[in-house]
Amino acid sequence: MEFPLVSIRDSEIKLGQFIKLANLVETGGEAKEAIAAGAVQVNGEVDTRRGKALRPGDEVTLVDGETGEVLAGAVVASAASADSPLSDENDDDLGEFFDESTADDDFDPEKWRNVKLEDVREDNAI
Repeated sequence: MEFPLVSIRDSEIKLGQFIKLANLVETGGEAKEAIAAGAVQVNGEVDTRRGKALRPGDEVTLVDGETGEVLAGAVVASAASADSPLSDENDDDLGEFFDESTADDDFDPEKWRNVKLEDVREDNAI
């Protein structure tokens, strides 16, 4: 079974953070529960450490606790990979602060790109 690549910014990411980033779970609470229940595998082995460091190439799967059937999965990819949305050729001046994959759909970066801090302070002056 082939799983999607999910890019990370740094050289490693914690297991609990990655399964949220990869949309294998919706919340940090669900991540904690799934990992503690043994429903998360890293490279085919159950791992119950939320803080386990994952590196590019690691495969993470969510499995059914009763049947052992793989429900979903993702592979850790480095931000430097060619198909990554965070690669240098696709990077903009918001690069490290703005991640389109997790951004609020109503947020328009073009609107805020040229806003100066002084303008915001003037608008909020008492």
